[in-house]
Amino acid sequence: MCGRLHVCAGDLTELLQEFAELIHPGPDNLNAAPTEDIAVLVADANGAVQLRSMRWWLTPSWARQPSTRYSMFNAKSETASTLPSFREPYKRQRCVVPVSGFYEWARRQGHKQAYFLRSVENTGLLLAGLWDRWQGVDDAGQSHSIDSFTILTTSASPSMQTLHHRQPVLLDQEGARRWLDPNIATAELEHFFAPQLVTSIEARPVSSWVNNARNKDLRCAQAIAESVILN
Repeated sequence: MCGRLHVCAGDLTELLQEFAELIHPGPDNLNAAPTEDIAVLVADANGAVQLRSMRWWLTPSWARQPSTRYSMFNAKSETASTLPSFREPYKRQRCVVPVSGFYEWARRQGHKQAYFLRSVENTGLLLAGLWDRWQGVDDAGQSHSIDSFTILTTSASPSMQTLHHRQPVLLDQEGARRWLDPNIATAELEHFFAPQLVTSIEARPVSSWVNNARNKDLRCAQAIAESVILN
């Protein structure tokens, strides 16, 4: 499960400069929720990497109309190659979602405790995703398109299981380059779906302030207790 993201443009620019000499366009969104627009990495036909703003909730190209009826902000990596919504994007429209962190909720003593998760070694994380472009006509007869994406999840690594049984598919920089490469067959990418961490993760307990997606200030990621390190 990955339902809230932390996007700090300054931190991500440091990571993206190293990865592809890119500058994150912002804006900061310290508590990004599904259906909001987020900058993601895509590669063109020549392999050049660029940042493109997309809606976080995949709308398949074949959908009659954009809808949030079904949960499409996450996709299980185990079925991405077979489900109609994700099968074609998995083949040719893979993306990487750069985030400065993400949030997870774990059940603790009868209530759900929110955690902010971030890399210990780097200023951001690279999450494997899929994207698609929907084109259609609105009620006023105007044609428009929506670029949207979903984040792939997998079984949680042993240390992550203390928080949740699922986690986003995490990529290191070399893995992210391979994930974006349209010339690499999907069979060569399946090892990324193993329950693993590519970096040590700080799991920081935060307050229930983050539960409300309208709250997007620094308080969302402020520690209320001692962090734990997941390896």
